Amino acid sequence: MKLPSKYIALLVVLSLAGIFAYQAYWLTGLYRTMRTDLERNITEAMRISDYNEMLVRIERLQERNREHGEVSISTGFDEQGKQFVRSSTVLHQVSDTVIEGFTARNDTLQRIETDTVCPSAMLHAKEGFDMLLRNQRTMTGMAIYLQRGLHSGLDILTSPDFNVYDSLLNDRLREMNIPIRYRLQYLYSGYDIQDCWLYTDTLATGGTPGYVPGPDAVSYQYAFSSSEHDVYRLTTEPLGGLVLRQMAGILTTSLVILLILGFSFWYLIRTILRQKTLEEMKSDFTNNITHELKTPIAVAYAATDALLNFHQADDPSKRERYLRICQEQLGRLGGLVEQILSMSMERRKTFRLHLEEVWLTDLLPSLVELHKLKADKPVHVALDIVPEDLTVTADRTHLANIVSNLLDNAVKYSRDRADITVRCRRTEADGRTRTEITVTDHGIGIARDRLPHVFDKFYRVPTGNLHEVKGYGLGLFYVKTMVEKHGGSVEVKSEPGKGSEFMIRI
Repeated sequence: MKLPSKYIALLVVLSLAGIFAYQAYWLTGLYRTMRTDLERNITEAMRISDYNEMLVRIERLQERNREHGEVSISTGFDEQGKQFVRSSTVLHQVSDTVIEGFTARNDTLQRIETDTVCPSAMLHAKEGFDMLLRNQRTMTGMAIYLQRGLHSGLDILTSPDFNVYDSLLNDRLREMNIPIRYRLQYLYSGYDIQDCWLYTDTLATGGTPGYVPGPDAVSYQYAFSSSEHDVYRLTTEPLGGLVLRQMAGILTTSLVILLILGFSFWYLIRTILRQKTLEEMKSDFTNNITHELKTPIAVAYAATDALLNFHQADDPSKRERYLRICQEQLGRLGGLVEQILSMSMERRKTFRLHLEEVWLTDLLPSLVELHKLKADKPVHVALDIVPEDLTVTADRTHLANIVSNLLDNAVKYSRDRADITVRCRRTEADGRTRTEITVTDHGIGIARDRLPHVFDKFYRVPTGNLHEVKGYGLGLFYVKTMVEKHGGSVEVKSEPGKGSEFMIRI
């Protein structure tokens, strides 16, 4: 079953729309995933930077330990395994001698031990390990609890260094390829972390120098104390632009693929429609060429039949008349066949032009007189050749056919009277000498939207009420093909109701 072209085009359009919709859906999902990952990475960068800041403080304490005493920080469950406990211990040695915890003379050994139990971090051992086994997210939460426990013990000994944290966070974001401008705040309040707007005490501010958050800025928070009252807040602009920049390669590739698909589908539809048009033109050509071939054959057959069967050959005048009719019709038939053969020969690599110097003053007048004689309407042709000895290097036969086709169209597409001007000039362009032959008529003209197709094979311009115009859509195709074989070009200018102008340059 052969589907109509409009249904094929509809299926192609629906398929293309489906591909576009699926691609948009996939890209939207990818955008959301990448944005979520980016937000998670920012929070993770804040946590890791906090951990590294604690390591910096521990290293400082170790330096002090080598000079003044011993520092220990521990976290874990108590002896019953029911409560999560953090402890920090500092031993300050203030004398030159330490003997098993006692001092000689007045030297003393001071021990300061602080144990804290955070109710919010209280875990039962069995429940805690069951949670660890259930999902990885709980393990991450457990790691955060441990880090907060380490924080609580360390913060007793030395306060967080905000400047170090700011520097570490900036380096970490750069390593994670998150190039954002941000404002960093160290906040403290007795309110719950879930309501970020209740944080009123800003202990320190840092981030990108000169950056001021806009009205659409978003914030990301990391609570590092066990009580969740100490918070680092990072404020930056919405991450949509950064995500789109990170997706630039994927978006570009997707766009290129969609453009290629769109072009392919468009070309497919165009090819289908052109094939349909070509089939219609071929059918029209077959009908016209059949008529054109049958007419001279039928006339020549009738003339020879009269000579053979009706004793018309006995009368010399009638015999000559009928023989001339046969000669004219056979000449017409031969010209038609020659033109069709030329259309086939132009595709062959062995096709060659027989170039020679052609005098236009010898060629054109005879062609003009020929078309005047065979026209069925008054024809006036103004021939303007400058200079009079103008010549062109061309194949004489094909050049004659080119001009003959243009004259034939000018006569056929004129109304009651054909007024035609043939002008020949020599021109210089780009250091090359060319010959211009222009054929201008004052006929019905050609619509602007038809002009790009007039040189197509089998194409015929609609003639409105001029139903008597015969043709088979090969004339102008032949003109363009042969002119290009000569290394030239052909142009057309036309306006409906005012006529047409064809210019060939060789």
